[in-house]
Amino acid sequence: MDHRSLVLLGLLMAQSQHGYQINEFIENNMSMITNMKKPTAYATLDKLSKQGFIEVNTEREGNRPPRKVYTINEKGRTYFYELLIENLSSGDAVEYEGDIGLMFIEHLPLEKAINALQQRLAKTEQSYHMFKSMPDHGTAIGVNLAISHKAKMLEAEISFLKETIAKLSAKQSG
Repeated sequence: MDHRSLVLLGLLMAQSQHGYQINEFIENNMSMITNMKKPTAYATLDKLSKQGFIEVNTEREGNRPPRKVYTINEKGRTYFYELLIENLSSGDAVEYEGDIGLMFIEHLPLEKAINALQQRLAKTEQSYHMFKSMPDHGTAIGVNLAISHKAKMLEAEISFLKETIAKLSAKQSG
């Protein structure tokens, strides 16, 4: 499934936007949900246009340089709903790059392994508190659900790290 297309089409469902608006919204409001960068967003918008899911018009305001404005069309709406249903009904494969280090943790002295996991725990707790301090988005239930899901995943990571640090500390003491 194409998550990037889902993000971009979803943003265009609300209103037509130029690329700068789209990228600014992703950077300021969705950076914890997607890691899409500007070049990827523009390439995906171009692909969606070529596939006939969005219309692209050039707009010029005053002395500003011309800019492309992207608008979802009926074919794009249909595709958006297909992607949305597929996304909501799929079970994500959860992969954490940090699990690679866990696989090889026995190659470190316990003290260094515990210290590294404590640093990871501190960073995870910082991210968790950031999500928990985000204001309620009122009627934007989808945004609230995405933030809540991210916070729950971070809670699980915090619990796992605390248990693991306790096990390794007990092993170090014993």
